[in-house]
Amino acid sequence: MVKKYIVLFFLGLVLSAIHPKEYFTWFLEVIPAIVGFVILALTYKKFSFTNFTYFFILLHCIILFIGGHYTYAEVPLFDWIKETFDQTRNNYDKVGHFAQGFVPALLVRELFIRKNVIANKAYFNFIIVSICLAISAAYEWIEWWVSICTGEGGDAFLGTQGYIWDTQSDMLLATIGAILALLFCSRAQDKAITNFNDKFYYLTPLTHKKHVTTKL
Repeated sequence: MVKKYIVLFFLGLVLSAIHPKEYFTWFLEVIPAIVGFVILALTYKKFSFTNFTYFFILLHCIILFIGGHYTYAEVPLFDWIKETFDQTRNNYDKVGHFAQGFVPALLVRELFIRKNVIANKAYFNFIIVSICLAISAAYEWIEWWVSICTGEGGDAFLGTQGYIWDTQSDMLLATIGAILALLFCSRAQDKAITNFNDKFYYLTPLTHKKHVTTKL
């Protein structure tokens, strides 16, 4: 399954690079996906996530690819939504920021569970949401810095579209995304982690047997 996700990742990346609105903006928008892919690839042998989590990571990458191809302010579907529902702006960027909270929440949650990072489970969800909010805030800093350094060239990357509360609403949507991920996906992710662990022990029976013997 992971190999299929990799194929889909590169297919989406290549398609997004074919005649994008602006190549500079395309690069800025897709670079987080590329960096994320490299990190996951380099750490795969030491720690691989479940297919459940990889699916949502891929989905987030596709959202980035679409935003990079059209720019977040000019995605056609959301232009249609803007005109149909008499909205003041193209809100595709809000989808991206929602995913920026939703997907990292699942990623951090699985990492914390399998590595037993947090001993006091009473703070478990609070810490995950806080980390997602911190990621969102850090990304806003990056957007601000890029806009200052590149001037008008970074306007499409910033994508405020004249909305004065863009930064605050971006972080709010990331927070909402993280909370909803924990509310609605925790049970499915727990099942995926259990299946992953069962498969791991099935594939490494000698290691598992040694562990049990030592415990006894």
